[in-house]
Amino acid sequence: MTGKLITFEGPEGGGKSTHARRLAEELRARGISVLTTREPGGTPTGEIIRDLLQNDLAKEPLCDAAEALLFCASRAQLCRNVLGPALARGEWIVLDRFTDSTLAYQGYGRGFDVDTLRRMNDFATGEVRPALTLLLDLPAEEGLGRALARSGGKDRIESAPIDFHRRLREGYLELARREPGRFAVIDATAPVDAVSAAVRRAVEERLGPLPGANG
Repeated sequence: MTGKLITFEGPEGGGKSTHARRLAEELRARGISVLTTREPGGTPTGEIIRDLLQNDLAKEPLCDAAEALLFCASRAQLCRNVLGPALARGEWIVLDRFTDSTLAYQGYGRGFDVDTLRRMNDFATGEVRPALTLLLDLPAEEGLGRALARSGGKDRIESAPIDFHRRLREGYLELARREPGRFAVIDATAPVDAVSAAVRRAVEERLGPLPGANG
């Protein structure tokens, strides 16, 4: 079986981690070899970068350009050491965030030139490209409320002004409009089981019927 990369994207609080896990479980139940990982992170180097990005470990304000470059550095490590080899082995990959996060957060959210960020992404990823991107969409206010209830406190990204989160949501929707063949937009305000069902339908509609049947 040919390897496929499925990415989950969307604003804060959309349930990406939950639904990535659920989809991976469904694929494994159908006999598909699945790797799950996340961005930033997924490698020892990437996890250090993730901690630096989220928790202000250096105790120094992180400039927006450094933030964008750190995300791409983590991505380069992940693509070359994990994603590329897994795809070459024929594995499916379920990935919590990827290149579109940089375009939405650093481009539409922070205001960097999106075409420049695309070139940075291309340099970081090499030949690794998603077969399907599942955009879990919900209003910024609802997503941030969920994220805060889950964590009990805001990390550095969640602490950004609400207008930033509104811009990145609109950015995601613009990315989906530009690439309708790759994106499937899922209403993340629906109940969890309904969202999972929509994710499964999108995978089968875009990538073909899954092997086996498990109820």
